[in-house]
Amino acid sequence: MAEIMSDNAVDIDRRRFLTGTTVVIGGIGAAVAAVPFIASFQPSARAKAIGAPVEVDIGRLQPGQRITQKWRGKPVWIVRRTPAMIEALKKLDGELLRDPSSENSDQPAYATNAWRSTREEYLILVGLCTHLGCSPNFVPESGASGMGEAWVGGFFCPCHGSKFDLAGRVYGGYPAPTNMTVPPYRFVSDTRIIIGEDKEGAA
Repeated sequence: MAEIMSDNAVDIDRRRFLTGTTVVIGGIGAAVAAVPFIASFQPSARAKAIGAPVEVDIGRLQPGQRITQKWRGKPVWIVRRTPAMIEALKKLDGELLRDPSSENSDQPAYATNAWRSTREEYLILVGLCTHLGCSPNFVPESGASGMGEAWVGGFFCPCHGSKFDLAGRVYGGYPAPTNMTVPPYRFVSDTRIIIGEDKEGAA
């Protein structure tokens, strides 16, 4: 004789089925909703690219010229100094500069010298004034009009008048408190450098 199921048994089975289905669908929905939330904690590809080291070809940079490369959202200047520019740095009176030895400035240890670089010929600087972050003008000519008798070439901030020499060292008596920042960098070859990575590979 066939067993006849009661209405209560059918309802219980149906309830279990519906409950199980709801739990599974709810779990899937929660997982899908969590994906963008969790992903928001991970740095985007763009964010990674902004902070990543940048390789720059300087093979076409001529003596006396400057090029600009963006790194971490800031302009980085690469200046190829002429022999005359290098000699002018040697002649600059240390008393005119706020920090001639760059003892209180932001730079790697290997840039703590009169040229603030690993090679006298090349200067690598973050192109922002250390006063309020304006971008100084490049005025490389010695004795340029309006720059004063002691001017041997360098950078002039049009916002509040701070002056820097061709090593990014600030002249005394101006608002900028420190020399311009030298970012970490290293030469890959004679014509290529990596900005944002020093000799030990640290950023």
